[in-house]
Amino acid sequence: MRGWWQDLTDLVLPGECGGCGVPRTVLCARCRAVLCGAAVHRVRPVPEPPGLPVVLAAARYADEVRATLLAHKERGALALAGPLGVALAGAVRAGLRCTSGSAGAGMAWPRGAMAPVLLVPVPSGRRSVRARGHDPARRIALAAAGELRRRGVPARVVCVLRQRRAVADQSGLNSRQRLDNLAGALEVAPAGVRLLAGGPVVLVDDVMTTGASLAEAARAVRAASSWPWVPSGASGPIPNAVWTSAVYGGETWESREEQNVGSRRERTGRRPARRVNAGAVDAGGVVDVVCAAVVAASPDSFQINRN
Repeated sequence: MRGWWQDLTDLVLPGECGGCGVPRTVLCARCRAVLCGAAVHRVRPVPEPPGLPVVLAAARYADEVRATLLAHKERGALALAGPLGVALAGAVRAGLRCTSGSAGAGMAWPRGAMAPVLLVPVPSGRRSVRARGHDPARRIALAAAGELRRRGVPARVVCVLRQRRAVADQSGLNSRQRLDNLAGALEVAPAGVRLLAGGPVVLVDDVMTTGASLAEAARAVRAASSWPWVPSGASGPIPNAVWTSAVYGGETWESREEQNVGSRRERTGRRPARRVNAGAVDAGGVVDVVCAAVVAASPDSFQINRN
């Protein structure tokens, strides 16, 4: 109820710009340009955590962009998921370009020419989800998938990652402490393993600071390759509601909304997994992470031209 009411309030009575505070708009034209209008960049934190995939960011985590992300995450400005999703979709498309040549090169893909891009959000802790009433990265990922499909890139969100143990609050921790805090903290829910064999996997999150969360998410996805593999074309239902609740425990209205959207999409049937340009799935069902995409990253991580 809380999330539904926030959505309705944002649509009917937009309060102020999430980036600069200008009244009577969700996000003003200037802040939208800062968020979505800049060129997407490859980013790399220093020190770079082991196993971190190629990461693309739409904007620097500063000023209006930082304010917009915090308004969405901490203050429940849920209407901001739309423009944030547009920014994330741009980062995903850039990531596909730089890792797979022609795939996702900005033009609409021929129908049936490629398996859908699988957006795998880095999950928030259950306590954070309960406190906020939603999972920010997952909500933005859903908006990004819609934007990608509108641009001719087949995409869907698969929320298969979950926390296997409690972790400490990351704020105030340095890069080494964050790596230690998150080591082994994530896993792929068993019911979601075969979903990862359906196309190239792109990890997504709202913000990257040290890269520890994305590196741990990549490790967990790669580790799922060693599990018994079920071909994506196997008969039987794909219980979207099961693996969603396995990850989040059905704690928010948003999880129910996603179950409804996902179940309609999944039950239409899927082709068997096949080799894609980005190399996400091989003949033996081995899953790899093509790249990662975030809305924003620490300004220091944009200094990519260094050895």
